[in-house]
Amino acid sequence: MKNKKMIVIIIILVIVACAGIVLSVYLRNKPKNNPEDVLMQYANCINTQKYEEMYTLITTDSKNEISQEDFIKRNKNIYEGIEIENFNIEIKNIEKSGKNSIKITYKNSMDTMSGHIEFNNVANLEKNSNKEYEIKWSSNLIFPKLNEEDKVRVKTLEAKRGSILDRNGEYLATNGVASQIGLVPGKMSENKEEDIAKIAELLNMTVDGINDELSASYVKEDTFVPLKTVQKNATELKNKLLEIKGIKIIDEDERVYPLGESASQLVGYIQPINAEELKEKAGEGYTSTSKIGKYGLERVYESILRAVNGSEIYIEDSDGNKKTSIAKQEQKDGNDVKLTIDSNLQKNVYEQFKEDKSAAVAINPKTGEVLALVSCPSFDSNDFSLGMTTADYKALTENSNNPLYNRYLATYAPGSSFKPVVGAIGLTTKSFSAEEDFGRSGTKWQNDSSWGDFYITTLATYSGAANLRNALIYSDNIYFAKAAMKIGSEKLKTSLKSIGFGEEIKFAQTMNKSSFSNSENFVTETQLANSGYGQGEVLVNPIHMAMIYSSFVNEGNMIMPYLEYKENPSSATAQYYKEAVFSKEAANTIKGDLIEVVENPNGTAHSVKIEGKTIAGKTGTAEIKQSKDDNDGTEIGWFNAFNVGENDTNSLLIVSMVENVKGKGGSHYLLPKVKEIFGTY
Repeated sequence: MKNKKMIVIIIILVIVACAGIVLSVYLRNKPKNNPEDVLMQYANCINTQKYEEMYTLITTDSKNEISQEDFIKRNKNIYEGIEIENFNIEIKNIEKSGKNSIKITYKNSMDTMSGHIEFNNVANLEKNSNKEYEIKWSSNLIFPKLNEEDKVRVKTLEAKRGSILDRNGEYLATNGVASQIGLVPGKMSENKEEDIAKIAELLNMTVDGINDELSASYVKEDTFVPLKTVQKNATELKNKLLEIKGIKIIDEDERVYPLGESASQLVGYIQPINAEELKEKAGEGYTSTSKIGKYGLERVYESILRAVNGSEIYIEDSDGNKKTSIAKQEQKDGNDVKLTIDSNLQKNVYEQFKEDKSAAVAINPKTGEVLALVSCPSFDSNDFSLGMTTADYKALTENSNNPLYNRYLATYAPGSSFKPVVGAIGLTTKSFSAEEDFGRSGTKWQNDSSWGDFYITTLATYSGAANLRNALIYSDNIYFAKAAMKIGSEKLKTSLKSIGFGEEIKFAQTMNKSSFSNSENFVTETQLANSGYGQGEVLVNPIHMAMIYSSFVNEGNMIMPYLEYKENPSSATAQYYKEAVFSKEAANTIKGDLIEVVENPNGTAHSVKIEGKTIAGKTGTAEIKQSKDDNDGTEIGWFNAFNVGENDTNSLLIVSMVENVKGKGGSHYLLPKVKEIFGTY
């Protein structure tokens, strides 16, 4: 019995020993990692751009084929060059391909600058001496058809930005050709320093700036070094530059603005996108090389005009031939925007006012079409589009005339051009009648002694009744001061609000709100009286003024101005900003009186009379003083006019404003300018 037990024990010990040997052999040969985990770790490194860590996951044989530096460079250049995101691997099959090797078939997907990519691929993994699986690497692991001598290329498919056109199809902004001025160092003369000084002077650059460009790391003897882009038609400048050895001029595509300064405040310009804008536009397809509308209508219509470049990712072989396309995203051209602007009128208005700090608005008062918008002095959009030097930009921003300030979007004291508005309010509210005689008050008047030493003064001297017609013809300040007081502060405030004062008017460009008081009330009696003839604290935007004056054409309805062209517009289809702001009778009375301002020999705008045309208008000179004792204040001149003749085929309303007209004849300085515009329209 004891022998049997011993035999059993011996057998058990033998079995245990054998099992231990087997287990030991198994453990020595067991892989220390899973091949699928290695592949997933490799994929995660691509997503996190940990290229050094990727290199640790490949086999020794693979490392003998490519150095760590070259491995990192190849993977980094390809994956980051195509802007990879969301790199993902979905394992489809795992099979043994040898004693110590595994073959994994997987589906690879990723998002790139050219869209989403999906393809099937195979990864081979081998166990190393430490029994760890490593990836047998080659370029095929990046893309199946990519060999070691191949390159991955990215081609930008250029899209065209939409153009801005006027009502007749003339370009206000479009894609054209400019001239890029540059130097080829190896072709320069021995008098290099002297030549660079000449170039700097001609291009308004600094010598240091040019030398910095020439000393860039990429520059070789035969390199074309770009310095500045100028307009294609800058013939005289280009000829002078070409006299200097080493200068080279090449054509390049660029945004061009055919009307130049005459429309730049309206049209605006494009420039390279900045970091802040790129962040704000994230997810909208903009890149660090995009150009974007920065100002004017280029900015307003950016979403319509913008071109979205396409791109293609492809493999190029060692001979430079396209081998296969990996992904392609087609370009998307921008859409054109057609405006109501009349280029000829725009240029004409600009020519009349370009020497002045001024603003002018021209609309069709019956349809609302905006025909011209001018702010002077102006700048040239082409300068921004082509690339402005620091010196050029500094000169522009430090210009005392402030050419970057858009005056037709601002507000100004309207002076006597405001009188028709007060007259229309008085008639509509029945505060007085058109025939009512307010009584003669000479050239100096105050309501009572409570005004102290404050008086309303006027230059108007005329015989006859002090009624609305004569007060407009002769521009009588005292009459309209009395008119405002007859209307009363509450009624005047309510009426002004009803025509848009204090409101943000929706227009393509944001314009300042018109206002009648800093406190939204007429605080004193003298403020109310002053407001009657456009002084006090009254400020009006020129576009808004044109809208108000349109009511005298439209029997009391204020037109809504618009800039985007419509086919066959008419008064029947016109949209009004506000209807019946003045009674039909009041609007027609004011219109008749404004005709007399021009037709009557005594009218303040009689010099504008043109044979064969019937023009209605009102002058206005606003005094801008620091105090009532200020004798050195400036003056703002206005002249607002519209044609009403039966033979006028084109309806035109012009609101014009010029700063600093003191000593130039006040508002009369504007009359010949506006007359010229009406005469040629």
